[in-house]
Amino acid sequence: MPLLVMKFGGTSVANLDRIRRAAKRIGVEVAKGYDVIVIVSAMSGKTNELVGWVDETSPLYDAREYDAVVSSGENITAGLMALTLQEMDVPARSWQGWQVPLMTTSAHSQARIEEIPTDNLNQKFGEGMKVAVVAGFQGISPEGRITTLGRGGSDTTAVAFAAAFGAERCDIYTDVDGVYTTDPRICEKARKLDRISFEEMLELASLGAKVLQTRSVELAMRYKVKLRVLSSFEEQSDEAGTLVCDEEDIMESNVVAGVAYSRDEAKMTVVSVADRPGIASIIFTALSDAGVNVDMIVQNISDEGRTDMTFSCPTDQVARAEQALLAIKDAGELNYAELVADQDVCKVSVVGIGMRSQSGVAAKMFKILSDEGINIKVITTSEIKISVLVDRKYMELAVQALHDAFELDKAA
Repeated sequence: MPLLVMKFGGTSVANLDRIRRAAKRIGVEVAKGYDVIVIVSAMSGKTNELVGWVDETSPLYDAREYDAVVSSGENITAGLMALTLQEMDVPARSWQGWQVPLMTTSAHSQARIEEIPTDNLNQKFGEGMKVAVVAGFQGISPEGRITTLGRGGSDTTAVAFAAAFGAERCDIYTDVDGVYTTDPRICEKARKLDRISFEEMLELASLGAKVLQTRSVELAMRYKVKLRVLSSFEEQSDEAGTLVCDEEDIMESNVVAGVAYSRDEAKMTVVSVADRPGIASIIFTALSDAGVNVDMIVQNISDEGRTDMTFSCPTDQVARAEQALLAIKDAGELNYAELVADQDVCKVSVVGIGMRSQSGVAAKMFKILSDEGINIKVITTSEIKISVLVDRKYMELAVQALHDAFELDKAA
C-alpha cells in the first residue's frame, strides 16, 4: 500500500471535537487506499502546563525526569486519536516512541533522532492495521530512557517517519493554511505560497517564521521528503496548502520569496578587545559552551590594536552570555572595557533563491529602510538571505515596507 504521513499540531487536537475532525481527514486518506502514520502533538497548552509543573516542582530539574513528564501530553493525544478512529471502524493503534522504537541520542530535552526501525509498524500494517498513531516529540535513548526532541519536535518526528518509511508525502496540519510571504497578522497583503523551496523554507524557519521547526525542514531537504503545510480547519483539495519541495519543482518564483522577522533579539558588543589571532575563538567558544545561540557577528575596525566585537543572540540568553564573558574576563583569558547589551532590537530578513542570479536586492532593501527612516545596526548576508538588526519599534513598518517594495503580494 502507498503510505502517507500526517502530522497534527496542538491546535488541531486541542479538544475532542478537533480530534474527531482530524480523524475524519485521516479516514478520507485511508479510503483512498493509503496506510497512514499519524504523528500527534500534545493538546494545545498541555506541554506548557507540564513544563510549568516541572519548574514548580524542581527548578534545577533532572532532564531525564523532565522528559518523562512532558512527553506524556503526546501519549494522551495518541490514545484518544486511536480510540476515535476505532469508533469510525478504522483499524488504528497508538504507539509511543519507545514502542516503535524511535532511537535517539541521550541528550535529554534536545535529543537527536538516530534511527527508526520499520519492522514493528510494517508488521502491524501487514496484519491489517491501517493507521499507526505515533506520539510525536519523543523517543528512547540507548540507556532505555524516554527522550524528547525539543519544542516543535513533532514536526521533526513526522519528517523522520516519512523518510524512514519512504512515504509519498508528509502533510503537516496546523492552524494556518500554508506558508505566507510574511506574517498575515503584520501585513494584510501577505500572500499564501503554492510552493516554496526547501532552502527558502529553511531560512524562513530559522529566521523566525513559526510554521515549521527548522530541524524538520533540514531533514526534509536531506531526504527529499515532500512536505505540505495545510490548515486542519478548512476544507481541503489536492492543491491545498503550501508544498515545500526541491527548487527544480518550482517553475517560476519571485526574486524574494518572503520577509521574516524575529522580535526577541538582542545586540551585544564586547568593547575594546585585543585585535589579535585567537580572540574571536576565545569569545565564541565561551558563548558556545554556555549554550548561547549566536547569530549575527560583526568585528569593527581596529584602532591602536583594540577592536569591538558585536553579535546578536536571543534576549532570553543575554544573562547567560554576560555570565560567560565575565567568567573568562575574571579568569584572565579575555580583557575588555565593557559589555553593552541592547535588548530593544529585532531582526528583519528577506529570503529568496532568486537572489543567486539577480543583483541589487541588498541595495533595494537598504534604500527602502532608509526611506522609512529606519537605521540599520547590523547586517549579515548569505546566498539567498539578507538580514538586518533594527530598533524593535520599527519592526512592523520594516516588514510592511519590504513586502510592498518587493511586490510579494503578486505571484511570479
